[in-house]
Amino acid sequence: MTLDLKTALKYLILFLIGVGVLYLAFKGQDLGKIWEEIKGADFFWVIASCLAVWIAHVLRALRWQMLYRSIHYQVGFWNAYHAVIIGYLANLALPRFGEIGRCSVINRAEKVPMFAAIGTVITERLFDVLVLFSTGLAMLVFQYDIVSDFLYHTIYLNVVNKLSTLNYFWLASFGLVALLLIFLGAYYLKQKLSKKMLRVFVNLREGFGSYGKLQQKGLFLTYTFAIWFFYCLSVYLAFLAISATAQLPYQAAFTAIVFSGFAMAAPVQGGIGVFHWMVAQSLVLYGVSFKDGLAYATIIHSAQVLIILILGSLSLFVILTKRTNRK
Repeated sequence: MTLDLKTALKYLILFLIGVGVLYLAFKGQDLGKIWEEIKGADFFWVIASCLAVWIAHVLRALRWQMLYRSIHYQVGFWNAYHAVIIGYLANLALPRFGEIGRCSVINRAEKVPMFAAIGTVITERLFDVLVLFSTGLAMLVFQYDIVSDFLYHTIYLNVVNKLSTLNYFWLASFGLVALLLIFLGAYYLKQKLSKKMLRVFVNLREGFGSYGKLQQKGLFLTYTFAIWFFYCLSVYLAFLAISATAQLPYQAAFTAIVFSGFAMAAPVQGGIGVFHWMVAQSLVLYGVSFKDGLAYATIIHSAQVLIILILGSLSLFVILTKRTNRK
């Protein structure tokens, strides 16, 4: 991936949007009290929360390794692990670049075709999306009385108000132009890049088919649910770090992980701003003030970013050292 001026500007704009959301989230809040809450946090529980997230990363590497084995690539655990961590590190700089980055690490370290690797990543991400949506559905079913007011007033009414101000003629025109460009692009690729695209398609199909060829699908699903269990556990353990959230039930962690999951899907580096706002809003549903919710979100986000910076730098050093030794 070449980072030209246009791409750099796009990522800069996305970063500034994240900073803007962060500013709006903290605007009007008593920053002194938030800082006092953060300084008074019990960092034993913050470290325990980070450990739970790290276990989830290890499980993700093991799960990814299974997909490679199913399509006959013997990817070592440590290469898979380092690639996963480097991917998270890359996401802090460029949103969504981490998926390509970790595939590139495996391509260089294990000689796995790039698009086969991408196919495996898309496959495992689809399972993560299914778990996230299933968790969100369960949240609606079992905690409807808690989340319904937020969904109606904060989400539904805002969406309706925005839609009511749209010019549908221009929206329809934009949609038709987009469809036309898609068809023209597909025709061009078919005519000009047919052989290359065929190889890409074959490699992608190999990666997509990795789950179907698994001998231990039960173990793969166990890893998937365990990853999300440790994500929820990390959120819950961090509750214990500050007094304002220490009494929250595990159901609150369940809700916060759904909100944070959708926040991290936003194309903003590290979910900055969006993560803070969404997590704080999720805790408000359980009687926590928005100010204390922001303090909690700041603690858990900062801790997770720090751990990725440390572990990602170590993994990058290990991978680069291996490549140097081979030369």
